[in-house]
Amino acid sequence: MSAELPLVTVRDLKKHFPVTRGIVVQRQVGAVRAVDGISFDLWRGETLGLVGESGCGKTTAGRTILGLYDATEGEVLIDGQDVHHIHRSERLPLRRRAQIIFQDPFASLNPRWTVNAIISEPLRVHKLAPTEQARIDRVVELLELVGLNSRHRNRFPHEFSGGQRQRIGVARALASDPEFIVCDEPISALDVSIQAQVVNLLEDLQDRFNLTYLFIAHDLSMVRHICDRVAVMYLGVIVEMADRDELYENPLHPYTQSLLSAVPIPDPIVERKRQRIILTGDVPSPVNPPSGCRFHPRCPIAEGVCSERRPDWRVVSGAHWVACHLV
Repeated sequence: MSAELPLVTVRDLKKHFPVTRGIVVQRQVGAVRAVDGISFDLWRGETLGLVGESGCGKTTAGRTILGLYDATEGEVLIDGQDVHHIHRSERLPLRRRAQIIFQDPFASLNPRWTVNAIISEPLRVHKLAPTEQARIDRVVELLELVGLNSRHRNRFPHEFSGGQRQRIGVARALASDPEFIVCDEPISALDVSIQAQVVNLLEDLQDRFNLTYLFIAHDLSMVRHICDRVAVMYLGVIVEMADRDELYENPLHPYTQSLLSAVPIPDPIVERKRQRIILTGDVPSPVNPPSGCRFHPRCPIAEGVCSERRPDWRVVSGAHWVACHLV
């Protein structure tokens, strides 16, 4: 894997949303620093999990990587092509290779379109099926691929359950034959009984088509099941990243340790002996983040240097990266 180039390269990516004041004449008075300098590589056929509590910038990072949001600073390369500085004529072919599965299957499908129209739209936009019959045949093939059948083709989204709607969203993402898919919390809105089915479907599709996933989630148990590596995000920055087993067995950053301490273990003896790490205080505002380490106001082991200087993003051992002064 080290001999080839990564499929996705993210370098110092930032996405700030301006905060304005005024009715007639608006002036910027600040910015929400949703993503404030993240870097990582993603290899072909790999699944990278991006985890963190709500509001930390995970979804914004995924959408900015795909170019759905313009980047404030930094660069994103997909197979060597710069997503945010690409020529207009090359933008559509790049979008064909990179797709997204949205979090909410109830809001991400057009309620006025049939399933056939929803899934065939990428085929029409990217000119992947020359005739109407070819599009219909491809839609039926995609429906069967995600566990639905041809009878569902002429139905509307409201006629399906949440799990079925998410399968339709997966079929739509696959319609353009992508190489890279951002899975934006694709199971968080589903019943627990359905979550495993959707995750197993994503794994089967990855094995079959050699797909590369950025899997955004907050369910740490599920992330360990599906991901090869895991990156932990806090208030717009990545604080730790490592191979799946390494991160779960040897978490180094205090925030990662607190997150993992909240994951239930199905062994009552081990669970009773385990010590929870309870964080104090609220998450700071991304409009005015703390100086130095973003986590220092809530960190149980913070020292003076933590509030004075931002920690370097450095490798500790192997492929284990962390941003902490005290590691």
